[in-house]
Amino acid sequence: MPSPIDLTTLANLESWLGLASGNEDEALLARLITATSGFIQTWCDRQFAAQSYSETRDGTGALRMAFAQTPVSAVASVAIDGNAIPPGDAFSAPGFYFTPTMLMLNGYEFCRGLGNVALTYTAGFAATPPEIEQACIELASLRYRELGHIGTASKSVAGESTSFLVKDMPPSVATILAPWRRVLPL
Repeated sequence: MPSPIDLTTLANLESWLGLASGNEDEALLARLITATSGFIQTWCDRQFAAQSYSETRDGTGALRMAFAQTPVSAVASVAIDGNAIPPGDAFSAPGFYFTPTMLMLNGYEFCRGLGNVALTYTAGFAATPPEIEQACIELASLRYRELGHIGTASKSVAGESTSFLVKDMPPSVATILAPWRRVLPL
């Protein structure tokens, strides 16, 4: 998987935490954003920022093939058994056409074979979806606030007990990310 691309900005995290710009923890916060962004993208098994992908896939004999990364905004090239397939459409022009999640062929097929299909395409979002950015902000904030009690599940002081979350992420963040998680391999 490519290196993670930050899913939020330092300014947005500082705003959520109520910290002024230029505070003494900015380097730490920037590192937390990058680490949290990487965690989210690994957990979801996907990259969110638009980028180019080149893949070698197995042909199945079908007319359709799901993209490994979505949403797809452009397809640069499709080749089957070393033969370039031209852009086409669903009705009259033979070639390939696509939706944000699926590559289809008209007048061709993804011939059965191992590693015989080569794809180059652009997939991802021009801007991070707002709910993904919020999940990153909340998780980075939690990690920042945990600094004083890493590894502590609870503590008692003067008869008052405090419990801390000891999980990968809070349930609210998992709920936000669950619909974005890729769970089936291609």
